[in-house]
Amino acid sequence: MSQILIRPLITEKMTKQGETLGRYGFEVARTSNKLEIKQAVEKEYGVTVTGVRTMVVRGKSKTRYTKTNILRGGTSTFKKAVVSVKQGEVIDLYSSI
Repeated sequence: MSQILIRPLITEKMTKQGETLGRYGFEVARTSNKLEIKQAVEKEYGVTVTGVRTMVVRGKSKTRYTKTNILRGGTSTFKKAVVSVKQGEVIDLYSSI
């Protein structure tokens, strides 16, 4: 199960949705499906999952100009899952930090 959930997404937007709507974001394995993600979150955090939405976030190309040359690279593509939990339940993502 731990190979399905790679890491939680701790951003301003996901923190606000977690506090108000009970939604939490995770970076997940590209091959995982919604049922596997639901089972992994329920096992890992001990909450009841009511919904899972997934999306593939495409990588972006980045260019940086320096004194000597131009550096080209990019960010990697990853799969993101937004998990909704039962009303009244909370996932504490900050306890392990």
